[in-house]
Amino acid sequence: MSQAKVFITRRLPVELEQLRSHAWVEVWTERQPPPYEVLLEKVKEIDGLLCLLTDRIDRQLIELGTFKVISQMAVGYDNIDIAAATARQIPVGNTPGVLTDATADFAWALLMAAARRVVEADRFTRASLWQTWEPDLLLGPNVTGATLGIVGFGRIGQAVARRAKGFEMKILYTSKHRCNPELEQSLGIEFATLEYLLQESDFVTLHTPFAEDTNHLFSDRQFQLMKPSAILINTARGSVINPDSLYRALSSGQIAAAAVDVTEPEPIPTDSSLLTLDNLIITPHIGSASRQTRSKMAAIAIANLIAGLTGDRLPYCVNPEVYQ
Repeated sequence: MSQAKVFITRRLPVELEQLRSHAWVEVWTERQPPPYEVLLEKVKEIDGLLCLLTDRIDRQLIELGTFKVISQMAVGYDNIDIAAATARQIPVGNTPGVLTDATADFAWALLMAAARRVVEADRFTRASLWQTWEPDLLLGPNVTGATLGIVGFGRIGQAVARRAKGFEMKILYTSKHRCNPELEQSLGIEFATLEYLLQESDFVTLHTPFAEDTNHLFSDRQFQLMKPSAILINTARGSVINPDSLYRALSSGQIAAAAVDVTEPEPIPTDSSLLTLDNLIITPHIGSASRQTRSKMAAIAIANLIAGLTGDRLPYCVNPEVYQ
């Protein structure tokens, strides 16, 4: 029997010996994702694909492919046509759970950095503008005792709420499904409509998945509901925020500041007006970028890939109906 072939669309932060014992492995080593045209050619000759959110795995590519398994190194999978994969009985794997704490930590880092104007202060100092201690220099709001609004209350939203308890914050949350009373009581959280949450919160942090009803969930109307002193944090998906609306809200003082780890599109265009704003922090989608977390994600993605190649059930499968 000929050896299985797999294609990995980016360098991974782990060794690949275990995978190489099951398959011939090709890794795309460029920083940029492989062009779609390259993927179209690669899938015609492989048994397994390990991909990232930046790769478009659509119906055309899936129907051209010869693979037995698609393994994504991410929790989300909106870049993959799951229906097309399921129709061809191809299991699709993802890497849930392991990035919860890293992403919650980073959301909190962005919140603190925006509140205390850390990036502005660093730029101020490097520009040789620091002359003396000044009572009104780079003032920001208190975090302790403030009201935090969490939009989307899955694993990461709940992890952010646990961190907020240490800052004695009032915590509002909104989600498609309300939590059970025991969880609400243990976390000290209050369920609210999105409108009420926006009106009351000093900080709003987004943790909702991408879906048709969350596309541009934050546009002009939502920013108009927020306090002028409010700060917005986004570590979810860039498309949850309308970038033009965000620019108008920040440049006009409709809200005080924002910090985002995701943008629409990604990467953010170099001529984007958002890059001109001092009250906006933008990071390059590094919410899960701790060494330990990325290594665990890669290991799970490889385990999913190997399971698919050997005919075993994927440890983490987003379309388990292929096994019915």
